[in-house]
Amino acid sequence: MNLWPPMLFSGIRVLEWSDDWRRARVRLRKHWYNGNYVGTHFGGSLFAMTDPFWMIMVMNCLGRDYIVWDKAGEIEFVAAGRDDVFAEFVVKESVLDELRAAAAGGEKVLRWFETDVRTASGDLIARVRKQLYVRLKRRD
Repeated sequence: MNLWPPMLFSGIRVLEWSDDWRRARVRLRKHWYNGNYVGTHFGGSLFAMTDPFWMIMVMNCLGRDYIVWDKAGEIEFVAAGRDDVFAEFVVKESVLDELRAAAAGGEKVLRWFETDVRTASGDLIARVRKQLYVRLKRRD
């Protein structure tokens, strides 16, 4: 994942990814090439550092019987980011149980997942929300 061009060329690095797909931690380094006009983190890079993780993690946790897609996303910029920033993703079993139960009858399920982007000292820089579409695969 660290060699995937959208990550590599934005200064984004996956620091941790658990073998069971339940946890990931990502860092966005502040460089001259990923700053905005006023010298803080470019908003697109802040969003990109969180973009693929919920879908990939939930897809792998639920397994091949489910379709999982990104449906929507939004970001709220809270403070100017001038230092390296981090995001952590944790998929809880209770959320997977909720998704399985809601999709059991073949219905589509839309669920929001939230991620805080913080500095190493814990200052909140941005809040990112991603909505996933989840559905059991049809067995025709």
